[in-house]
Amino acid sequence: MNKSVFDLDHQNSSIESKIVASLERVSEAFRVLLWNESKHFSLSPIQVQVLIFLLNHSSQKRKVSYIADEFNMTKATISDTIKTLQQKLLISKQPEQNDTRSFVINLTDKGKILALQTSLFATQLQVPINKLNNQDKVNLLLSLLDIIRHLNQTGIITIQRMCFSCQFYESNKNGQGHYCELLKTKLSNTELRLDCPDHIHPIAKI
Repeated sequence: MNKSVFDLDHQNSSIESKIVASLERVSEAFRVLLWNESKHFSLSPIQVQVLIFLLNHSSQKRKVSYIADEFNMTKATISDTIKTLQQKLLISKQPEQNDTRSFVINLTDKGKILALQTSLFATQLQVPINKLNNQDKVNLLLSLLDIIRHLNQTGIITIQRMCFSCQFYESNKNGQGHYCELLKTKLSNTELRLDCPDHIHPIAKI
């Protein structure tokens, strides 16, 4: 029988369980920082996340269905979020020319200012990372990318625009020697992207 990573006897004798439990603590810190930021601006956490997403992604991704997949939520939940943000005059909806039932979501000037302000909520998480030496940063990045890739492949998290899940990405048999077919260039470990604007899924173009 598998032991829970939160079973202290097991956790204290397993480095793997300690790592998972540590990730849970980091996740909790992320939630606390996001919640504090949302309260400060009288928004909900998902409203803050949507504003930040809209600020940083192209018009093809600024649609209800895509955002719902991005945050693993229903279309109805995201539609309610968009409606509230529109009432707060933070976003506007632009109908698509070829399909009036579909629309692109744009930030208003007020929404852009607020998105820029709230996008700094995770700054404290970067403070200890800045103190790591360069090799430790690279190792941490590669480990996290591998974890995210596994979670994506097992269906736990959905849309990922990282190099490892892109049709342009190539590597050797050992999963090293990173190469981008789009850029026609080798990539160093530090050049691997978690969120690439040119990402295309190898199976279904998103």
